[in-house]
Amino acid sequence: MRLSILCPHFAPDPAPTGEVIARIVTELAGLGHELHVVSALPWYLHHAVEPAWRGRLVRRERTEWGSITRVHPFPSDKTSIAWRTASFAAFSTVAGLAALPGGRMDGVLAMSPPLPLGLVGWTTAVVHRSPFVFNVQDIFPDVAVQLGKLTQPGLVWAARRVERVTYHRAAAITVLSEDLRANVAAKVRPSHRDAVRVIPNFVDTDFIRPLDRNTAYRRELEIRPDQTVVLYAGNVGFSQSLELVVAAARHLRQRHDVVFVINGGGSGLAALRASIDGMTNVRFAPYQAKDRLGEVLASGDIHVVPLRAGLASSSVPSKTYSTLAAGRPLLVAIDEGTEVARVVAQAGCGRAVPPDDPAAFIEALVGLLDDPAERCNMGRRGRVWVERWVSPVAVARAYEALFSELTTAAGGRSLHRPGPGGLPIRHFGR
Repeated sequence: MRLSILCPHFAPDPAPTGEVIARIVTELAGLGHELHVVSALPWYLHHAVEPAWRGRLVRRERTEWGSITRVHPFPSDKTSIAWRTASFAAFSTVAGLAALPGGRMDGVLAMSPPLPLGLVGWTTAVVHRSPFVFNVQDIFPDVAVQLGKLTQPGLVWAARRVERVTYHRAAAITVLSEDLRANVAAKVRPSHRDAVRVIPNFVDTDFIRPLDRNTAYRRELEIRPDQTVVLYAGNVGFSQSLELVVAAARHLRQRHDVVFVINGGGSGLAALRASIDGMTNVRFAPYQAKDRLGEVLASGDIHVVPLRAGLASSSVPSKTYSTLAAGRPLLVAIDEGTEVARVVAQAGCGRAVPPDDPAAFIEALVGLLDDPAERCNMGRRGRVWVERWVSPVAVARAYEALFSELTTAAGGRSLHRPGPGGLPIRHFGR
């Protein structure tokens, strides 16, 4: 098959979704398929195009499996919805134009966010006369509305309109969890609901493995071997309720055997630093190079995933599976009954507490701190779970099967819409 893939990030950009798409492309290429990727110049780390990639708005390169076209991401002020909307629209438009050449494709995959890239993906699919698959990583505008970042009624209406139109133009919509599937299915016509599929993001279980906890990274942060590290690794933004970590650090500031580490960056980092108020049991570290990811994850004895109330049906934290691959236990503060909470319960790999509840978070954390043997058992169980359900090969084969099915089902019908009766839903990790 010849496939066109439109995505906002692609390796070497260190964004989690960039690594996901890069590995899926590698696996699909290994299965004999030709891939043509259109993405942004690397910009995630500092929210600006990396110095080595500046000077050209578009860069193209041939690969042994197809091609990569990188276009300017037009990064904007994260705090301004208007500027971010314009930025997303500009990037999506240029990416769409870059995806048009190349002749007939057997399928087009577009990733959201940014939401406008969905309409561009559909247009590209029409030009190439191929099925369009819309991959939804986070559901917009739901996340922005729930966080209070998108409040203007006109913009909310316009975003929901774009979302609904894109869903109905897609031959299939892939989401990361059953929660996201229910969210999207409720927004489309009943006849289109079978087009919503669950295909989770994978975790590279070869690259991320259980390692010894006494790493060079811990030594760089001046953490003693006898200290227990409570680690948050990832984006420091508006979706994460990291004030729970601050509350726990404040509550445990007299326990000199516990250190809290915030590894990452984002729009909420400055405010988070200010809230620490001189506490010496909290360390901050920037994003590390990709080749140190396994080491960083191994450095944490307990990993925390705090997501604000109401967001679990719109977003699945990508760090969840990576933590389990590293053989470390999770403490998640997340809506009850949602995907990550179910994984923690089914795999027996940690503890789940309600979101935005400092007392429950601290109580669960203290329980984990005081039971190192059970933490080790949780880590082992989590590793077994990811090896079984979310390997790169399994996810790539799911996309291969999906496009093969769509191409077959489209015979004699419009290629950018599902046929009568829709398409069966596949369930993963159940």
